[in-house]
Formats: sequence, structure tokens, C-alpha cells
Amino acid sequence: MQESANGAATEMKVIKPLVLAVSMAWAMPAAAVESSTDLAHTLQQMQERLARLEARNAELERQLGALPAPGLEARVKELEAANTKLADAMDSDRLSQNEPEIATRLKAVEFQALGMQKHARAIEALEGISAGVSFTSVAQHANAGASATGKSESQLSWRGDAQVSLPGGSLGTSEGSLFFHFRMGQGEGLGSLNPLFSVPNATAFQLGGSQPDNASPILAQAWYQLGVPLDDKPLGASREHLDVTFGKLDPFLFFDQNAAADDETLKFMNLAFVHNPLLDAGGAAGVDAYGFSPGLRLAYHNDTQAPIGWGVSLGLFGSDAGAAFDDSLKKPFVIAQAQTSQRMFGGLEGNYRLYAWRNGRATDFSGSTLEVQTGWGLSLDQRIGDGVTLFGRYGHAISGHPTFDRALTLGTEFSGNYWDRAGDSFGLALGWLAAADAYEQANPGVSGSEQLAELYYRWRVNAQFELSPDYQFVRRPGADSSLPDTHILGLRAQLTF
Repeated sequence: MQESANGAATEMKVIKPLVLAVSMAWAMPAAAVESSTDLAHTLQQMQERLARLEARNAELERQLGALPAPGLEARVKELEAANTKLADAMDSDRLSQNEPEIATRLKAVEFQALGMQKHARAIEALEGISAGVSFTSVAQHANAGASATGKSESQLSWRGDAQVSLPGGSLGTSEGSLFFHFRMGQGEGLGSLNPLFSVPNATAFQLGGSQPDNASPILAQAWYQLGVPLDDKPLGASREHLDVTFGKLDPFLFFDQNAAADDETLKFMNLAFVHNPLLDAGGAAGVDAYGFSPGLRLAYHNDTQAPIGWGVSLGLFGSDAGAAFDDSLKKPFVIAQAQTSQRMFGGLEGNYRLYAWRNGRATDFSGSTLEVQTGWGLSLDQRIGDGVTLFGRYGHAISGHPTFDRALTLGTEFSGNYWDRAGDSFGLALGWLAAADAYEQANPGVSGSEQLAELYYRWRVNAQFELSPDYQFVRRPGADSSLPDTHILGLRAQLTF
């Protein structure tokens, strides 16, 4: 800054002679037309102006000279040293009492940001993963007349299910998913009852009668599904798509579904009301001892007219020993289904399914002969009120020698909304299972049909715990008019997480 002041003074010294020269050059022509008095007056004004300029220049020199140049240089050096110290402190992840406070604060912000990033990565890794665990316990008591021993019978059973669904990758707009289902349990249910077409406790699960204390889990299901949109949209927004599913499956997860009667842990417990009686209780479906089978499913869904939609599906599953991975998949259990969703009764949803099946290695009513069995059936559920759903199933055998060849089940479910218990529900179902002609001929005294009814109330204690008192009545067990009626009282406890 001192150099700037000296430069300004030198500049002013150069300006004064130039001003004088210019003034004289300008004044010389004027002398020819003006008097010497005017020239003297003009020169005096110029000298006064120059004097003021010199005074102003001196003031500027004094002000510039008063600036503390050495102090500014010291301050700059302090700032540079502080910046170097901060940079050194930030190079280390450790906190130190000797480092600048701003470095400590910056590190704290960095640690917090890193923690949030790790949390975000963990959430991203878990995205698309879902899991569920349930525990179901059932206690049942049958009257003395229902038992082959002539004594009343009671039985307790429990079952645990754990399910995990994982993302299975994507290919363009197609998305895959993996599904695993583990099951364990003890107790076979009421085992000494008179012969029945139906099964009173569909929740019962046990790894064979020889080891009743064995509660080891099994891998019940393990399958992969690929959803392929057919309209160049993401799968979630697609109105038309194809599903390809293969692995170890529960066929009833994809066929013969029903909104009001499809889950023995929540709704009706008698197997005749859970699935089509011919397929499950009657044994026409080619599944293993626990209800599962290796297979392949293809399904087409069309929701272009949503909320009305429709679809078709085809399934091929192992039969007989092939269902337990103990033989080839020759002569499989094949089922084809057409379904539609409709809006009736003022826009209330209903689902209607029609299907046909063929089992190449089914067991006849004697349990000793493998044969081809074919049949068809339908399953429907329709809401007729905000809290009322009607359901029905019908099955009809076309070929083969099953124990019963026709089955009709009807029922209804009421929501607890009507009595200010929105989480509760009440269900009532009736069923007729008609004995096959060949079975009647082989068993004198058997004729007509087995007739059954079930009534349950599901009481939601809290979001995870439910209790369901249950009553079942069976008239003409096994279509045998000589057997007394069967009365079964039950209590089901269900925990879900």
C-alpha cells in the first residue's frame, strides 16, 4: 500500500507541468483578443485549483500511509495456519481435544450422514421382502356316538407356519419373486371317529404317526414366479400379464380359491369347506401326504376392463409317488381354470371360477389301485352387503372310482361390523357329499350322502390373537345311515405376526 501512495504522488508531480503547458497553449490565442488583466485572472484560478489538488493528494498520501500493512499480513498468516490445521484434523477419522471445534462438528455431521446412508442401504436391501409367522392350536371334543370305540374323544393339535417372500430379480418390465413356506406341528386330530367323507380338523399336521413327538419343520413350499406384463407397462401398473410359476407348490393356492372359505386357520375348519371336497378330502388332487406337490403353473390375467377382470390358468403337478419326489412326473395331475371378477348388488365384488381336472395316477376308494380320475367343479364367492359374503362350491366326478363323486357346499360369512366388532366374523356352512355308485355296491348299508354343517365365531382379541369357538355336525357319517350323528365342539387359537 505504501508503494501505491508513492505512485500517486509521482503521478501528481507529472500532471502539474502538463497542466501548465496546456493552459499556456490555450491562453496564447486568447491574448490576441483579450486584455492582460483577463489572462492574469485566469492564471490565478488555475494556480488555486492546482493548490487544492496538491492538498487533496497530500491527504490521500497521509491516509494510505496510516494503514497497518504489517498487521494485515499477520492476520493473513493466521488464517492460513488455521486452514492448514483444519485440513490436517479432517484427514483423520478420530476425535481429538486439540483439534479445532469446527473440525469436531464437521466430523459429527459426517458420522451422522454415514449412519443415515447405512440405514438407507439396509432398507433398500430389505425392500420387497415380506415375512409372516402363524401359530394355530385346536382343541376338539367328539361325542361318544361319533367314535368307533363307543367313547367320547378329545384331541389337541398345533401347527406353525412361516412364510417368506423375496424379490426374484427383473428382466425388462418382467419381475420375479421367490416364496418359501415352512411348516411344523403335532397332533393328527380326532383319529378314532367313525368313517367320514369329510375331515373335521384341516389344521392338523404331524410328521407321521410313528413319531408323534417329532415336531421338526418341513419345507412345505419353495417356488419361483415370473410376472410378465403384456402391455409394455411395469408389472404393478399392467392391466394384462402372464405368470409363470414352478417349484414345490400348494395347488390350492392357485386353483379353487374362495374369499369366504379358503383358510382353515381363520375360517371353516372342516376340510370339506376349505377346498372342493372331491379334490382334497376325496383325494382327486395329486398331492403328497401333507398337501404339496412339485409342479408348473401358467396363468393369464386381463384387467383391461377393471374392476371387472378375467383370467385362465393351467397347472401340471406330480401325482402319486411323483408328488413326494419319489418317482417321475409321468401321468401328472392336470387342472385348468377360468375365472372372472364381477360387480353385482350395487357394485359389490364377486369371484367365479370354473375348472376341470385329470389325475393320471389317482387312488380308487379301496386305496389299492391307481387309476385315471377326471372331474369338474366350480367355486364362487359374492358379497351381497358391506359385511355379508355368500360362497358355494360344487364338484362332479366324470371317471374313476372315488369314494364320493358329487359334492355341494354352501355357506355365508358375516362381518362383525353389524354388532360393532369390525375384527370379528361369524360363519355358517352346509355340505352334501354323495357316495359313488361303486362305493355303495362295495359297502352294504351305504347310500345317499353324508350331510354336514359347521358354525364358527372368530373373536379378535387383538391384532395378533384370535379365538374361534367351533361346532360341527355330521349326519349319516360316510353316507351310512346306521351310524349315529356326530357332534364335534372345538376351540381354535390363532397367533399371527
